[in-house]
Amino acid sequence: MANREFALVLHDIAPITWPDYRAFVEEIDSMGEIPMTWLVVPDFHHRSNTFEDTDLLQLLHQRRERGDELALHGFYHCDDAPAPRTPRDYFMRRLYTYEGEFYPLSYAEALERLQRGVELFRAQGWPLEGFVAPAWLLGEGARQALKTQGFTYTSDPGQLYFLPDYTPIKAPSLVWSARSRWRRGMSWVVNERARRRHRHEPLIRLGLHPVDMRHAISRRYWLTTIRRLLEEGYRPTTKISWLQRHCSQHDQTGALSSRMDTRLENARPEPNPPLNN
Repeated sequence: MANREFALVLHDIAPITWPDYRAFVEEIDSMGEIPMTWLVVPDFHHRSNTFEDTDLLQLLHQRRERGDELALHGFYHCDDAPAPRTPRDYFMRRLYTYEGEFYPLSYAEALERLQRGVELFRAQGWPLEGFVAPAWLLGEGARQALKTQGFTYTSDPGQLYFLPDYTPIKAPSLVWSARSRWRRGMSWVVNERARRRHRHEPLIRLGLHPVDMRHAISRRYWLTTIRRLLEEGYRPTTKISWLQRHCSQHDQTGALSSRMDTRLENARPEPNPPLNN
């Protein structure tokens, strides 16, 4: 099957989570040229500031230079809004996840955090095309705010969305729930079924989290799956690289391609400044 690709996506990148990923990334690098998309959290849970950590900033500069993509992943990656008041909000914010940062935010609150994140990327000279909300959850206020900030795409577990009008593009994900033994066992079954079900799709995303690296079964699954995809002829890519090619190859009207070109031109950063010490 020709033209199948996979995107390796590392969620929750911050100083406190990088030690979980370090050995895994080294092993992936040993397999050859496999670009990755790094979802960067500016201040993870208000206690791990990426943009004040010189070592991690240096690493991220190096990863970008070798072809990896850096995307904004929330701002704090925790839900610090007032307690939920409706059954639906309670389910989404306490049962589904505790980390849906952009789900309860108003337009103004979401806009302020997005703008701060954009400025932090801009200060480093990093291109910024993608925003992924923690737990993939966007409330209506955040959805409207995100449309104003010049991002190229956002995503949820099943699709990429071309902004600002949220045009959906199918891009299924494999994702583990690794926080308990029974969830880890079920994740293996669910992901293997999903991998086989989506084997004809042009893009499949591998959504990794730091907790996956703390358990042998999930860590081994990701390494085995990446090797299998490579053996089956999948080409590794980043989300933005795939999206650029998808738009140019499959948009017959040229509208998406034109908008993509305009966004990337407007998002082009100034030359990299020296790292702050």
